[in-house]
Amino acid sequence: MRWTNEDTPEQQEFRAGFRAWLGDNLAAGWMEAADSGADDKLEKLKADSGFNPFTWQGTIGRSPYAAPLWPEEFGGLSGEVWMQTVIRSELVHYRLPTVSINLLGVGLAGPTLIAHGTQEQKERYLRKILSAEEVWCQLFSEPGSGSDLASLSTRAVRDGDEWVVNGQKVWTTIAQFSKFGMLLARTNPDVTKHEGLSYFILDMKSPGVDVRPLKQMTGSSEFNEVFLSDVRIPDANRVGDVGDGWRCARTTLMNERVALAGISLDPVSFTGGVRRDPWESYLEGIPDRTDPSVRQRLAQFYIESEVKEITAFRANSARLRGQQPGPEGSVNKVFNAEYNQRRSNFAVDANGIAATAWMPGDTRAEGRATTFLRARANTIEGGTSEVLRNQMAERILGLPRDVEVDKDVAWADVKHS
Repeated sequence: MRWTNEDTPEQQEFRAGFRAWLGDNLAAGWMEAADSGADDKLEKLKADSGFNPFTWQGTIGRSPYAAPLWPEEFGGLSGEVWMQTVIRSELVHYRLPTVSINLLGVGLAGPTLIAHGTQEQKERYLRKILSAEEVWCQLFSEPGSGSDLASLSTRAVRDGDEWVVNGQKVWTTIAQFSKFGMLLARTNPDVTKHEGLSYFILDMKSPGVDVRPLKQMTGSSEFNEVFLSDVRIPDANRVGDVGDGWRCARTTLMNERVALAGISLDPVSFTGGVRRDPWESYLEGIPDRTDPSVRQRLAQFYIESEVKEITAFRANSARLRGQQPGPEGSVNKVFNAEYNQRRSNFAVDANGIAATAWMPGDTRAEGRATTFLRARANTIEGGTSEVLRNQMAERILGLPRDVEVDKDVAWADVKHS
């Protein structure tokens, strides 16, 4: 839906309004350079104007265009799904970021606060989430509670108007850069595991919070361990009722699976720039595309990519309409994770020895190796494929649940590792 002659009159008016807003907020000549396809000139304009993705997120985040489906009173437009599509197409055309650098805040924390937060919490946090003034992380997984999240053992004990928290979290993305975290903790060990949880907003600079980055085999450290030692959280930072944390967490988790399955996380999405067709980029990395067996595999990957996009569109459309994400989020998360692994595996196989040894400065080979290594995490992060398959079997196919030995048993009475 790039060109206005494909839009309805209402969409044409909305697109024109957004373009006018862009014209007021971009450097002089930016839009003209993008319209004419003068990418070299545009890159120079970006450099000369000091364009910065963080500054840009603040600019668009303080407008109603960063999250048009959010309520108007909290920085959105209370709008319709097509508005998000129009905005994204314009951002792509004008070489601007399409994904917030505060991805976990916008994609997970924001929808959870909108659904379960108090009026005061919404007013305090939502607008600064959109502007990325305050970056968020998610404090759910623990060393002994990954796939069975509800069995977590981090404790929060009430002390007057505060909660004292002790425990350890792991795999916390960008915790080292975050101002706030979405924290799930056990407030009552004497009821079943799902009933004894509460959901909190944690100031990551609080005394007793120790963030330790984890070095990954890709060489990066976006994941962290977080140790919580007598950390005090005001009761005003509790989201939902005491003991209602699992319901709040489910909102976060469902939005996480939609986010991980339905958007591109390539660097251009966060920083802006010339967006190459990812399919063409992938093809260029396959050396012999004349081999019939190679062509057959590539055709299968293309078919799967189209199926993935259609399913992601359904999931995102439901979320953008304000509905709770349905099973398609879990379906696409599993499919996308395994699809990424199959594609990266094949790219390595197709390049033979060049996939394991290359000359310094060969950025294509380096990127291929990084993609291959990073894809190993796709079937783990955001819910393992095994757990999500169980959920789909139960909730979509109606198959019987696995035997739960701790069902109706208080968490304190269950043996823990």
